[in-house]
Amino acid sequence: MNTVLFDLGAVLVDWNPRYLYRPLFNGDEEAMERFLAEIAPPWWNLEIDAGKTFEQAVTERIRAHPEHAGMIALWRDGWEKMLRDEIAGSVEILGELRSKGHRLHALTNWSAETFPIARRRFEFLEWFEDIVVSGEVGLAKPDPRIFALTIERCRLEPARTVFIDDNPRNVEAGRNAGMHALHFSDPDQLRADLTRLGML
Repeated sequence: MNTVLFDLGAVLVDWNPRYLYRPLFNGDEEAMERFLAEIAPPWWNLEIDAGKTFEQAVTERIRAHPEHAGMIALWRDGWEKMLRDEIAGSVEILGELRSKGHRLHALTNWSAETFPIARRRFEFLEWFEDIVVSGEVGLAKPDPRIFALTIERCRLEPARTVFIDDNPRNVEAGRNAGMHALHFSDPDQLRADLTRLGML
């Protein structure tokens, strides 16, 4: 193993729409979760990550649910409030991998419109040789095509690459692409997994 391919959101970066919406639902967790499951569901955000513009996605969703127009529009207008800090324990591990000379790449489901915000905020993103951003290439995990594109573009040897992601479907797709895929749960578990593989 000589390369680590990182997911970003929920692995190195703390992103969660609940940071934006929880105060707006005045503590009503059930109503917020219903909104995030039915009105602004994960599949809809995945379309944005895969290249659909915020303008188009929000317009389509408001057309389908006009009674929630204001809340839906906030997915675009208040997006930056969904983005918190780096996940310190994971970034510490990233730094250790870097100091050991491992190749570092990232593959993230992220809108091309909002990724520049992360670029400005998180200096550690400069540590990667390359970052494949789904919204920039028009494909998103777990589509096998984005893994094939990443392997080619980053010149990866899948059998020597560890792929880290918090989404089990993406982990499975990475494994199917020939990489050693790890399901991220927390930095301590990641450290244990990478130590077991001899990377740390």
